[in-house]
Amino acid sequence: MKHFLYLSIVALSLSFTACGQKDNSIQESTYSYTSELVVDGLNIPWGMAFLPDGSMLITEKSGELIHFKNGEKQLITGVPKVYDRGQGGFLDIVLHPNYKQNGWIYITYASPEGEEEGGNTALMRAKLDGNMLTEQEVLYKATPNTTKGQHFGSRIAFDKEGYLYFSAGERGERDINPQDITRDNGKVYRLKDDGSIPADNPFVDTPNAKSAIYSYGHRNPQGMILHPKTGEIWVHEHGPKGGDEINVIKKGANYGWPVLTYGINYDGTSMTDETSRPGMEDPIHYWVPSIAPSGMAFVTSNKYPHLQDNLLVGSLKFQYLELDILDGEKVVKREKLLENIGRVRDVVQGPDDYIYVAVEGKGIYKLIETKIEKPQE
Repeated sequence: MKHFLYLSIVALSLSFTACGQKDNSIQESTYSYTSELVVDGLNIPWGMAFLPDGSMLITEKSGELIHFKNGEKQLITGVPKVYDRGQGGFLDIVLHPNYKQNGWIYITYASPEGEEEGGNTALMRAKLDGNMLTEQEVLYKATPNTTKGQHFGSRIAFDKEGYLYFSAGERGERDINPQDITRDNGKVYRLKDDGSIPADNPFVDTPNAKSAIYSYGHRNPQGMILHPKTGEIWVHEHGPKGGDEINVIKKGANYGWPVLTYGINYDGTSMTDETSRPGMEDPIHYWVPSIAPSGMAFVTSNKYPHLQDNLLVGSLKFQYLELDILDGEKVVKREKLLENIGRVRDVVQGPDDYIYVAVEGKGIYKLIETKIEKPQE
């Protein structure tokens, strides 16, 4: 199965002839994007991570962890029990930056553990022993549980100093959780790799505050990456009806939800007339209408000259892979790749420098870029 996108760019080619004059021939550069199905037969592949041998770990929202190696899928045993409801289930997965030395794997999932019914977002680390998940340690569990099915988040990223960040959505409690630092949810958290709290976290000395919180005022972040050049953590998150955002995470910052938004209520009524306020962070980009973003990758690979140093974001709603062309922290152009491929859940640049795209109800695709140059007649 292949999907195609053609991007045409007219370029002026300047070269010098033998007599020293410029040859101003115009060439048309066409970038052709195809998607090659690599892993088939998946339902909701929420996250994926590559092991050093090039094989892949894939989380299925329903609670399965799959090891894809040598063209075959093997179920991993010993996975934690997940609360599979609404948007909750088995969520993200990443390897420790020093995985080859310590073997730690980090996962987020909707966990039913706790006194209340329902579940909430949890972060665990574990190791892989053959086809079994071992040495499991729950590093953080958001509370309280709720039977609501909305807004669990959740993505994970490590920064260049080895700190771990993960997100938890506000669990459908927009007027209770995101603006209250004494409560979990609607937050981005920052931990050491063993789950302990960094001494310089912004709220460690604030009475009753959740000391793992690094930023707050978030709605439902389902994309998180380390910017490879600036070292900043970037997230994107779902807005209501309109107003999905990309934010650069800053220590102790308030990102405004639900006080600020570019969106409206689902019934079409206004939620707030404010989109900016002193003391709250503005997004670097927002989408109206919402694309329902999930998964995000910063492309560094030289396999994709047109994509390099830009963002790729999956769209659940419109079922394409979006290219966001950057000028610093500003999105200056948007392009659709792989239109109608399906609900894109995750996008990752693999260790082979290819881009891999997880699509609900289908599987995982590899993105292939071909540049074709044709002299203009």
